[in-house]
Amino acid sequence: MNAHVYYLFILAIPVACIAWTVTKEEIFREAREFCVEKSKNCNRLIKRKFFYVFTCEYCFSHYVTVLLLIITKYTLIYPDWRGYLIAGFSMVWIANIYMSLYNIIRIDLKKEKIRAEKEESELKK
Repeated sequence: MNAHVYYLFILAIPVACIAWTVTKEEIFREAREFCVEKSKNCNRLIKRKFFYVFTCEYCFSHYVTVLLLIITKYTLIYPDWRGYLIAGFSMVWIANIYMSLYNIIRIDLKKEKIRAEKEESELKK
């Protein structure tokens, strides 16, 4: 069981990384802006929800997790469909904790950068 829990925390890392990168980082900005526009303006509910998935890291992490579970065949507690279900929701939860921690660290770094720039500009005056 210890190995399974260990793998859970390791497998959640790529889930968090992929979900965060697609939904937040600059490299996917144009695609994300397109999806945001479509998620607001498509005429059908299913289309709006489809495009919304690519703008929300929590939502997208579910799909990344499903793909990773298919690739790795990782289960938790039970060796059948119940194990996939438990592993999936557990992995999403851990991945979203990782993303939340990353966001907190990133905000702190931005605050420090702004403070340093402000102090530097005050010293120049």
